[in-house]
Amino acid sequence: QVQLVESGGGLVQPGGSLRLSCAASGSFFRINVMGWYHQAPGKQRELVASITSSGSTNYADSVKGRFTISRDNAKNTMYLQMNSLKPEDTAVYYCYVKYKSYSSSLLTDYWGQGTQVTVSS
Repeated sequence: QVQLVESGGGLVQPGGSLRLSCAASGSFFRINVMGWYHQAPGKQRELVASITSSGSTNYADSVKGRFTISRDNAKNTMYLQMNSLKPEDTAVYYCYVKYKSYSSSLLTDYWGQGTQVTVSS
């Protein structure tokens, strides 16, 4: 089982910055992929960025050049540095992991509870 603890959300003015963190703990063999999704009111949950255990990254077009995802494999922690924030970035941000447990050869998806990011003047 995996537990995810997200932190770093809040209210920021347009053009400002926030840094989200997601720390994974529990019993698992390996976390293959970590990522952030966001969901605005009335909209579907969408991928913001993801990173593999080897450091390969993927970003939504809307955040390229503004957001940077990183992870510390030793701490099983992922970060999302969000710069030049826009009102349209306002959403609940969810941490996501795809991990392998000790008891199965299959990969399992797990989501955090979400943290609110509000960009407003």
